[in-house]
Amino acid sequence: MADRPATIVTDSLSEQAYRLLRDKIVRGDLRQGQRLDLTALSQEAGVSRTPIRGALARLEADQLVLTRPRSGTFVAVITERDIDEVCGMRQAIEWFATYEATSRMPDEVKEDLRREIEEADRAMERGDFEPFFHSDMNLHRTIIRYSGNTRMMAVRDSLEAYLEWLRIAGASGTHRTGAAAARHHEIVDAMLAGDAERAQNLASLHVSEVRAWTLADFRELGLGAPDGAGPTALPQPAGAG
Repeated sequence: MADRPATIVTDSLSEQAYRLLRDKIVRGDLRQGQRLDLTALSQEAGVSRTPIRGALARLEADQLVLTRPRSGTFVAVITERDIDEVCGMRQAIEWFATYEATSRMPDEVKEDLRREIEEADRAMERGDFEPFFHSDMNLHRTIIRYSGNTRMMAVRDSLEAYLEWLRIAGASGTHRTGAAAARHHEIVDAMLAGDAERAQNLASLHVSEVRAWTLADFRELGLGAPDGAGPTALPQPAGAG
């Protein structure tokens, strides 16, 4: 029993280190392709190297970092293939989840979602886009939650940080919000009407549009790596052939 508090503290530090590093990657404070110095990260976070190692292992599972033998650990580089794969997974999840949630979600929850979208519309007219981003995230999370599929929720949660990374890395996203908000209205209206097939098809179309917008933004801004380069297309260490 005497060892139990120490385990709790260690777990807490590892979780804090994970969230700290994940947020730094998502915000762009740690750049794509940047080599990560374990000692510097532990000093900056004020923790030992052990929680940082645990955090990096989780981030590698999230595909936000990767380790190269004899070279070190690097922030991943977003590729067009990554965008295709992540959006493809999201499309499959949301196509199924929206159909199921249409009948499972109470009408009052659907009405709350519609009011939140409308409030975000009014905020965008004032030049405030944060309510839209909050509404966007809440809409998709709520639909998946009401699908009743806990495994699907876990998979979608595992994509959340990567999806946010794509949005922030590609652009502020404000030039796409009007079209996205209009699609959100259509999805919720179809759900309120009880038309599960229309709702799921609109959800699938929405993710296809997001994929196209994301690829266009990355190409326009010259970000990430070309298709097929993969996360291993990182700067070679000195002396590497």
